[in-house]
Amino acid sequence: MANPQLTPEQRDTLFAPMFLRTKQELERLAGGDSRLLWALRRKLTKELMYLERSTPAARTKLKMKKWIEQRGICPVCSELLPEKNADLDRIEAFLGYTPENTRLVHHECHIQEQKKKKYA
Repeated sequence: MANPQLTPEQRDTLFAPMFLRTKQELERLAGGDSRLLWALRRKLTKELMYLERSTPAARTKLKMKKWIEQRGICPVCSELLPEKNADLDRIEAFLGYTPENTRLVHHECHIQEQKKKKYA
């Protein structure tokens, strides 16, 4: 299933005003300090990513859980997974990184699956 996307109307009426207010608030808080503005944008970006993807530590913990649950086997190719550098594949991206919505796969298998879904 395709990831949810904003309609053109939602981009115009919801996102664009929110984004403009956010930029204005960042500039107000920075008070003309370009280094502070950069740091605020950077922190906001990181925290927004955590809202979507969870923290790196949480994803690492989930990877270990999935490796044990799957007995170290990739569900795509049925081959043994490496103990490190396997990918967490979300079944439905917008549902996030949860035990029910993820599987652990080889990086190469993940790329192949993304191509099949026309995401890559």
